[in-house]
Amino acid sequence: MDVKNRGISLTTVLLFLLVSAIFSPPFSAANQLLTNKNRKPPVSFHSLVSSTIFPVHGNVHSGYYTVTLNIGNPPKPFELDIDTGSDLTWVECDAPCKGCTKPRNQLYKPHDNIVKCGDPLCAAVKSLPSHHQCTKPNDQCDYEVNYADQGRSRGVLVRDNVPLQSTNGSLLHPMVAFGCGYDQKYPDPPPSIGVLGLGYGKISILSQLHSMGLIRNVVGHCLSVREGGYLFFGDKFIPSSGVVWTPISQQNSSIKFYESGPADLFFNEKPTSVKGLQLIFDSGSTYTYFNPQAYKALVDMVNNDLKGKPLNRTSENETLKVCWKGAKRFRSSQGNVCLGILNASDDDLGNSNIIGDISLQDKMVIYDNERQQIGWVDANCDTLPNS
Repeated sequence: MDVKNRGISLTTVLLFLLVSAIFSPPFSAANQLLTNKNRKPPVSFHSLVSSTIFPVHGNVHSGYYTVTLNIGNPPKPFELDIDTGSDLTWVECDAPCKGCTKPRNQLYKPHDNIVKCGDPLCAAVKSLPSHHQCTKPNDQCDYEVNYADQGRSRGVLVRDNVPLQSTNGSLLHPMVAFGCGYDQKYPDPPPSIGVLGLGYGKISILSQLHSMGLIRNVVGHCLSVREGGYLFFGDKFIPSSGVVWTPISQQNSSIKFYESGPADLFFNEKPTSVKGLQLIFDSGSTYTYFNPQAYKALVDMVNNDLKGKPLNRTSENETLKVCWKGAKRFRSSQGNVCLGILNASDDDLGNSNIIGDISLQDKMVIYDNERQQIGWVDANCDTLPNS
């Protein structure tokens, strides 16, 4: 989904009240049955397929968590923004390029490897809302993908070698289809050179690797509250115990979000009147967003909870609307502390409820597409797990 609020300094200290609201307890009493008799632990077939792991760079203050993906032969590294809120992986492309932010020698160069309209994967791109329809099977497969922060990428689908080091020691060389973006629009220049789409649509790199029989259709990430973390494909790194699972909601939309619910909001470990939320888990979003009614209820609860505390409301931050100053400066660029949860309607997200990076830190979050469930567990995201 890629909701970034790019260009805004995020060095403000963020208030993590929502973490307990979402993750402890995670859902309503009825849905908590998922942690016992209805829970479906993933089945492991490590002997048949492998897993792969990537170090993550960045932090929530920069607004980006990225991984390096090698593409081509010989392989060339590309730093990509990890996004569970979209399917298509794309890189800035020298075709030539309009609106690209990187020097020409860093861009991907296509080499007679354009995917045609008759290719089955082009049909998956056709399902994207903004796709340019094909007229002939031998035409190139064009794409357009738009993001919630008003960013956009246009280009053509290509297929190339993406070498991956598997946990069983072998080096995989799958030919993967992705976007060669030759016309970009950014609200602000990002540090990355493209997007790693991790949704569960057919064009997703995860779905492609699974269809080749190389990995289980599982992706997970662990984003450190300090810096970095890790991302993995396959089920090798899922803990054998302690993971709380909830079903992925079935959708008819062409955009396959990792959505779950209904969820009830807890504040200070106590139930509230906010119930029945449908939640989208989106690593492409820096912040967490609530629909207007839930957001107002949450802000009211926070304000009531802080009554009598030596804090005063301030409105110096343009992005984070609910902030406080104390008698002493907090360790932040503006010396205040802010609620890292925003009103969805203020960013043209309507009644969406999006769980962004700020609420996913220091947790292993697992998207098991085979069993249609999302899981999470507290984790040390500073160190890569042993394979």
